[in-house]
Amino acid sequence: MLIPWLVAVLAGAGVGVLQYGLQPGRSLLPALARAGAVALIVALLLDAPVGRARVPPPFAALDASASWRRGAGGDAWTRARDRLRAARADSTYLFGDSLRLAGSPDVPEDAASAVRPAVERALAAGRALVVVTDGEIDDPAALGSLPPGSRVDVVDREARPDAGVLSVEAPRAAVGGDTVEVRVRVQAGAAGSGASSLDLLLGNRRAARASLEPLAPFGERSFALSVPVPNGDGERLLRAVLAAGDGEPHNDTLTVTLDVSAAAGAVFVSTSPDFDARYALGVLRGALSLPTRGFFRVAPGNWRADGSLAAVTEEEVRRAARTAPIVVLHGDTAALGRPRDVTAGALALLAPPAGGALEWYATGAPSSPVASALAGVSWDSLPPIAVAATPSRGSWEGLEVRQGRRGERRVAVVGIEGSRRVVVVTASGLWRWQFRGGTSADAYATLWGSLFDWLAGERSDVRAALPADPVVRAGEAVRWRRGAGADSVVTVALARRGAPAGTDSVTLRFGAGASVTESQPLAAGVYDVRMRGGSAVLAVNPSREWLPRPRTVRSGRVGSGAPLGDAPRLRSLGWAYALTLALLCAEWLTRRRVGLR
Repeated sequence: MLIPWLVAVLAGAGVGVLQYGLQPGRSLLPALARAGAVALIVALLLDAPVGRARVPPPFAALDASASWRRGAGGDAWTRARDRLRAARADSTYLFGDSLRLAGSPDVPEDAASAVRPAVERALAAGRALVVVTDGEIDDPAALGSLPPGSRVDVVDREARPDAGVLSVEAPRAAVGGDTVEVRVRVQAGAAGSGASSLDLLLGNRRAARASLEPLAPFGERSFALSVPVPNGDGERLLRAVLAAGDGEPHNDTLTVTLDVSAAAGAVFVSTSPDFDARYALGVLRGALSLPTRGFFRVAPGNWRADGSLAAVTEEEVRRAARTAPIVVLHGDTAALGRPRDVTAGALALLAPPAGGALEWYATGAPSSPVASALAGVSWDSLPPIAVAATPSRGSWEGLEVRQGRRGERRVAVVGIEGSRRVVVVTASGLWRWQFRGGTSADAYATLWGSLFDWLAGERSDVRAALPADPVVRAGEAVRWRRGAGADSVVTVALARRGAPAGTDSVTLRFGAGASVTESQPLAAGVYDVRMRGGSAVLAVNPSREWLPRPRTVRSGRVGSGAPLGDAPRLRSLGWAYALTLALLCAEWLTRRRVGLR
C-alpha cells in the first residue's frame, strides 16, 4: 500500500533536486511546490491508495435444487430463504443446474447442485460469498478457492426413513426366450429404511422380486436377479420398483430399456472367461444394442449360458454359433473345431497371448475401415496391454502398438475382407481401458464398437443415432452414439408420452472422428424417439437430487483465497487534481517573485 506513495515522493524529490539543486536558497518554495506537484502526478499515474481498505458487502447464493423437497422437506426451504435475507448481501443468486440473479422461488426444482458458477461469480467481483444449502453440493471442492469472509450455512432438514434405487445394470438387448441377469443397487437415507421389497417389471409384467431388509443410515444393498425375457420384438421398459411406503416416492423407481429380438444378432463363445470376455460382451449388448447369446466353458465339457448360468451342451453351443450372423470366439478359438468350418457368419477371433507382459501401448490406428472411428482417441491416456509375438495377417491393420510407446512395433488387430468378414485380435488386457473409465472407457467402446459394426456390415442397426447410456436422468446431458452411416449431423424427434401433443426436434452434431455426442438435458418421462432409419425409446428418470446421499459440506467459514477489500484510490478524488494544479501555479508565482523565469 505504501510503495506507490514511496515511489511518488522519491520521484518528486528527485525532480526538485534536479531542477533547483541540493541548496536551493531563495528557491526553496518553488522547489517544494515542484516536488509536491510531481509527487502527486506520479501518485495519480500509479493510482495510489488513500486511506484504509474497505471490505465490500458479500454476495449470497441459495441452493435451489430439488433435494430440499425430498421426503416432504418440512419447513427447511422457508428457513433457508429467511437465512438468505438475513445475510444482507449486496446481490443474491440462485444456483443448482444454473446460476441466475433472481428472487427465491416458492418451490425449488433444479436438477443439480453445482456451486462452482456462484464461486466464480464472487471471485470475479472480488466479494465474499455466503452459501445457503441443505449440505448436498455436487462440487464441494470449489468452495476452497473462495476468499476469506465466505461461509457456508447448512439448513437442517427432517430425516425420514427412505430408500432409493441408485442403479440398474442390465443388457441393452436380449433374445426372446432367454434369461438375463439384472443387477440393482439400493441405498438408504439419513434415517435408514424399513423392510421392503424390490420388483423388476418388464413391460407391465412382474419378472422378479426380492426382499429388502431394513438398512442402516446410508447403507447399501445390491441384488442380482434373473429375468426371463418373453418372446417378441421391440423395445420394452424394464423398471426396478421399491414397494411404496417410505419417505420419498420419486426415488423408488428406475427405468431402463430392453430391446427384445426374436433371434440372436450375435453369439459370444469363450473358453476362458475373464474381464476381456466380460467387457467385450458388454459392448455387444450395451453400446451396440445387439441381442447376444453368450456361452462360457467353465471346465472341460462343461458349458454355461451367460445370464442364467444354466448348463448347456456343446452341441447347443455349436448350433448357436452355426446360425448366428456374428460369432465371437474368445480364448481357444479352435475349441469347437476350425473357426471357419463351425460358423457361417462374420467372425471375430479373440486369441489372447499366453502370459504376455503388459508392456505394449496402443499408438495409433493405421488406414483401415475402422480408422475414422478411432481418429479422436487419445492414445497417450490408454493403459498398456499384452500382445502376441506372432502377428496375424489380414487385409488391413486396425490397431498399432509399440513396446514402451517407442520400441518394437506390433499389430494387435487385423481384418480380413473376403466372402465373409473376419477380425483377429491377438491382445489381452484391453479390459483395463474400460476399467479406468473416462476417455479410456470411451476408447474401449469405440474400438470394439467399430470392429463389431464392421463385422455386421452396418446391417445390425440402421438407425442414425441411439442413446448411449443405459440410465438417463433429468438434469444430465443426454449422450448419443452415432449409428449407421457417416453423417456428422443427425436430427432426432422426441415425443414425451403422456404430454400434450407435440414433438421436439434435436440436432446432434458429431465431431470429426467422434462416435458420441451430447444434447441438452430432458425432463423426466418416457420419450418415443424417431430418427433416420427407425425409432427408439428413451427413459429419462428423475434427477439425482431425489436420491438419498450424505452431506458433502458443513456450516462454517470456507475459502483460502487472497483477502478481500480495497482502499479508495487517488484517481477517484477530485481534490488531487486541483491540488496538483495549485502546486504548479504556486511554483510559477514563487519563481517570479524570486526573479526566476
